[in-house]
Amino acid sequence: MPAGADLPRIDGLDKLAGRAAYVDDLPTPGAWHGATVRSSVPRGKIRDIHFDPAFDWNDITIVDHRDIPGPNQLKLIDVDQPVLAAGEVRHKHEPILLLAHPSVHKLRDALRAIRVDVEPLPAILDPAAPLTPDLIQYKSDNVLKHIDIRQGDPGPVFARAAHIIEGEYVTGSQEHVYLETQGMLAQWQDGRLTVRGSMQCPYYVLDALTHLFGRSRDAFRVIQSPVGGGFGGKEEYPSLLAIHAALLAEKSGAPVKMIYDRQEDMAVTTKRHPSRTRHRTALDKDGRLLAMEIDVLLDGGAYVTLSPVVLSRGCIHAAGPYFCENIHIRGEARLTNSPPYGAFRGFGAPQTIFAIERHMDVIAARIGIDPVELRRRNLVRTGQPLATGQIYKEPTDLPALMDRALDLAQYKARTQSHAEFNKSHPFLRRGIGFATFHHGAGFTGGGETYLASEVWIEGKPDGTVELQTAQTDMGQGTTTILTQVVAERLGIPTEQVRVATPDTSRVPNSGPTVASRTAMVVGKLIEQACDDLLHQLGRKSGDPEISDDIRRHASLPGKSLVGRAKYQKPASIQWDDKTYRGDAYATYSWATYVADVEVDLRTCRVRVTDFVALQEVGRVLNTTLATGQIAGGVVQGIGWALYENVVLEDGAMKNCQMTNYVIPSAGDLPPIRVVFEERPSHWGPGGAKGIGELPMDGPAPAIVNAISRAVTTTINEIPVTPELLLKATEGRGHG
Repeated sequence: MPAGADLPRIDGLDKLAGRAAYVDDLPTPGAWHGATVRSSVPRGKIRDIHFDPAFDWNDITIVDHRDIPGPNQLKLIDVDQPVLAAGEVRHKHEPILLLAHPSVHKLRDALRAIRVDVEPLPAILDPAAPLTPDLIQYKSDNVLKHIDIRQGDPGPVFARAAHIIEGEYVTGSQEHVYLETQGMLAQWQDGRLTVRGSMQCPYYVLDALTHLFGRSRDAFRVIQSPVGGGFGGKEEYPSLLAIHAALLAEKSGAPVKMIYDRQEDMAVTTKRHPSRTRHRTALDKDGRLLAMEIDVLLDGGAYVTLSPVVLSRGCIHAAGPYFCENIHIRGEARLTNSPPYGAFRGFGAPQTIFAIERHMDVIAARIGIDPVELRRRNLVRTGQPLATGQIYKEPTDLPALMDRALDLAQYKARTQSHAEFNKSHPFLRRGIGFATFHHGAGFTGGGETYLASEVWIEGKPDGTVELQTAQTDMGQGTTTILTQVVAERLGIPTEQVRVATPDTSRVPNSGPTVASRTAMVVGKLIEQACDDLLHQLGRKSGDPEISDDIRRHASLPGKSLVGRAKYQKPASIQWDDKTYRGDAYATYSWATYVADVEVDLRTCRVRVTDFVALQEVGRVLNTTLATGQIAGGVVQGIGWALYENVVLEDGAMKNCQMTNYVIPSAGDLPPIRVVFEERPSHWGPGGAKGIGELPMDGPAPAIVNAISRAVTTTINEIPVTPELLLKATEGRGHG
């Protein structure tokens, strides 16, 4: 089946039947279990480590910072994070020691027999808190990244504006809750330290290992096991866990498995960055945007991790899909003594899109204009710039896209019927709200050029072809859609295409499986690699007997048949990393989401009763998989908007169990109507653009806009728990 057809998931039957071997399923004779001793305070100096003399330590492998052969640094954007704390700790649950033993029961006893004495130091738990000298832990101001985006000059415009509207919008953290927790297996095989595990980015792990051990890439082999969900949580964190397992395997001489249980996973791993965004907006008398001043603040946690690029994407999307000649966006990610925050689906854009889409509804209410009309007057049109100066050249008519979504949701009729219902019902209130938004596909700015991604496609003597990339399937269907791209480009059946397991010893670095880049950026490279293979055969796509040609060529003694492609920056894309001006992304996906809600004023419980998700994503490569991506993202967005409240104690997650961290169940979900509009883009294979992160952006603002209309109260914070809603409506005489 070619791209566009509904090919069933290639890995689906193995997962359904239980044949897929996740890292904890891998049979590993003689494997030891690994565990971590962690800090119990958010910040402090390590004074001593006590090992209970009554415990038999002889057969326990113990690793501390002195066992690290190279620099004690986790290699990411910065190298500020130690792999094991040495003299001090910067967050609760920071790793200090590693233990391993063949018996998991004795290992647990060993953990209880260790006490770490830490002298507490002043901790900063709020990124907006005033700084004193004793709180500064990163550079001179605890600012992990600062961004300044300017277009025009907003300052003088406010003096002549008919309306000036201000607002502040707050989003909480969010736990990934992937089905499979973090897990790694490290062992010596064929003279190399081999790491298998649950990961999104094998080459991130490889680079982290080479940096810490001070060895060449050839000394390591990193292999992705089947992954039970990622959502960004398996992007950067697996590098740390892989190093921990590798250090224990090297010292013990045995294979070592480190598999977190759910409570440890939720407590210690990265989460979505909490945010606080302030808007100050000038408009003319007709509601057209004249100037926007936007301040974005992210809590980055104790170390840099990926906060700079999360902030970048957030700031670039902060002004929304709107035209405004005068924009100033200031962004900061600041250090706190919380466990580091990191990658999560949407990667900063959901936080700032929540703010701009709530703010647009606040503006509409303040100046007395319909929120639909306000957006219609301001949505970007062909030839107009976005916030970075990138000119809108897409064929999509954004006001028409918005109108289509509203029509599908019966927005006008329901607005009227809800108003009548709310007048008559004693305690139920209904509302309908929407959000218009966009999401850039691929790495931000010059990121794709920096990655210089490669893909290979190899013809085999049996007439099949093998696609070799580092792209990982974590449940989103990568293996299936990339198979379809190859089959369509070569003109062969999908049964003749195999996708290699991501293994750094035999696949090229095609970049990480993040940033809505796999289908579009890597898919386009796959088309080019297929073209290279066809060129070597002197054939064109769809020619008869291509499989026979592949078989003959690949069978020649001493010959190989490998099509190759490497990313080259298109001349039309221009970006300045210093000024944040130019083409932030090659292209964007666009959407309007509409949510219907019902609020019970007796309990302050919110129920989403209907949801329409309309998006323009270029071309749909596989309808079932694409629909699943959108519906799944909407569910995650509903959870972030209403249920998922990360409660912090000493900066770390307190409610780190599924009994007290609430995610939506099937009974909490509305019908989700997923609708696609296809306008093929030349940037992706067959016209496809990225979709994986887009559905995380729109649900929260659409839902909160609907709640605010239902209860006629301005709510600018999520999650909208019953407690928050009760506080917002207290004294209103409801119920």
